[in-house]
Amino acid sequence: MANRPRGFGLTAEVKSKMAAKYDVEQEQEARLWMEAVTGEPLNPEADSSVPLGLDAFHAALKDGSYLCKVANAVMGPGAAKFGTSKMAFKQMENISKFLDACEKYGLNRTDMFQTVDLFEKQNVWQVVLTIHALGRKAQKNGFDGPTLGPKESDKNVREFSAEQIAAGQNVIGLQYGTNKGASQAGMSFGGQRGINDIKIGEVSREGAGVIGLQAGSNKGASQAGQNFGKTRSIVD
Repeated sequence: MANRPRGFGLTAEVKSKMAAKYDVEQEQEARLWMEAVTGEPLNPEADSSVPLGLDAFHAALKDGSYLCKVANAVMGPGAAKFGTSKMAFKQMENISKFLDACEKYGLNRTDMFQTVDLFEKQNVWQVVLTIHALGRKAQKNGFDGPTLGPKESDKNVREFSAEQIAAGQNVIGLQYGTNKGASQAGMSFGGQRGINDIKIGEVSREGAGVIGLQAGSNKGASQAGQNFGKTRSIVD
């Protein structure tokens, strides 16, 4: 199989961000759990106390056979049958069998990597996350072997009767506010409010009756015929 060409531009930027997210501590947790479950070292030539790192972790899992061993140890023999061929499509088939077994075991697809993520080293971090998701699901499904991470929580489905649902439709939630304690006592609807026009030049406070140039100019304007000081009524 031909090697994938080196990415440029946006492709290179995306791969760089994925590599930056890679956490060797979580990789090490996943590795130690898999070794405890299978009873086999992931990389016999490497020190198990030291994280492998992205490249070596990918190389150890690339053919899919070790992952299938993990699935068989957790889910039962035959959960993910695999081969040992060096041919690329056979190795990708091993990975697919592991993923199929995980889905049947109850893992959400959103928690699982895709075949190319591992085989072509597109997103090895997602491989680590899938192993952690399998460890959580194993505890929930009653696996009595080594554990990895916290146990998944159970669903808490609540069922309501038709009467309860109907009663709830008449309740105004606090998100809409509340009128508790509010009163309209003393309010008068339909009455008149008086507004007095202020006669310019008769304001007690000095300068309050002067219109600044920022508000425009009344130069040349005439107020002849206007009647200041009377009351205008506005009806609500």
